[in-house]
Amino acid sequence: MILVTGATGHVGGELVRQLAEAGESVRAMTRRPAQTRFSTGVEGRVETVYGDANDPASLDQAFAGVRGAFLMSSQAVGSAPGPTHDTALAKAAARAGVERLVKLSVLNGGGGGAGENVGEDGDSGDGRDAGGGADVIARWHAEAERAVTSPANGWAWTLLRPGRFMSNALQWASAVRAADEVPIPFADRPAASIDPADIAAVACAALTSRGDEHAGAAYELSGPQALTPTEELSILADILSRPLRVREVPEEATRTGMTRYGFPPEVVEAIMNRTLHDDRGTEVLRTVQKLLGRPARTFAQWANVHAGAFSPSGV
Repeated sequence: MILVTGATGHVGGELVRQLAEAGESVRAMTRRPAQTRFSTGVEGRVETVYGDANDPASLDQAFAGVRGAFLMSSQAVGSAPGPTHDTALAKAAARAGVERLVKLSVLNGGGGGAGENVGEDGDSGDGRDAGGGADVIARWHAEAERAVTSPANGWAWTLLRPGRFMSNALQWASAVRAADEVPIPFADRPAASIDPADIAAVACAALTSRGDEHAGAAYELSGPQALTPTEELSILADILSRPLRVREVPEEATRTGMTRYGFPPEVVEAIMNRTLHDDRGTEVLRTVQKLLGRPARTFAQWANVHAGAFSPSGV
């Protein structure tokens, strides 16, 4: 049995589907099992269970009998003194005797040494800010990774460190449905965005491997091309046959918006610093191709699959 936490997310949902299609016994963990639906042909092969990182008893039930697990947390950086959800998930996995574990982290998540990075240049991904010190985001994710990579756990672990997700473009959907002008911050900052389905495919390979080739590896992942949000919107416009254009959101308005949304000041500063002064995430890595034997999917491929989300019906 393989447990997928965050099973309704962009990566988790894809992973549930891929594991089920590969014939694996899959348990999907979510806080809202009654409202959770998976794609036709897969749903009957997936056990959906309740689980909440704030409810240890629910985690013990979700992890019972599980040999492999995919861990991810949507807990916001800075919302607690540390990544309590990742710690709770790792402890539950340890109590259950999980043998193989894949953790979804972030690019620069290692804090300088959680494991072997497999990226284009072997960079350590230490998450340091422009001033030379590890920022609050790097420290948070380094602690989350250590909860998984501690030798005391006794399992074979694999870390996935992707950069920007192509699915971030879904944030534009309501604006696209309403008008031809789309407000986008940092519209000219390039990133080698990755399709969440490719992240899920790497996770699936690591979880279903019968050997140890993925054990102790930290994989940096990217898409096949570095594009700015402006270029991505242009691709989407061609697919939708719409004259879409960017309205650049000023830097201070972006900062104010994040603060209003609830981000702590140190997190806002870390995000701004990374975006304005760090080019990490712009490099195209061949990790997906090396691991899966096929090219990573392009933004155009992702946008074609998800074009319905930008239609007037939003389907």
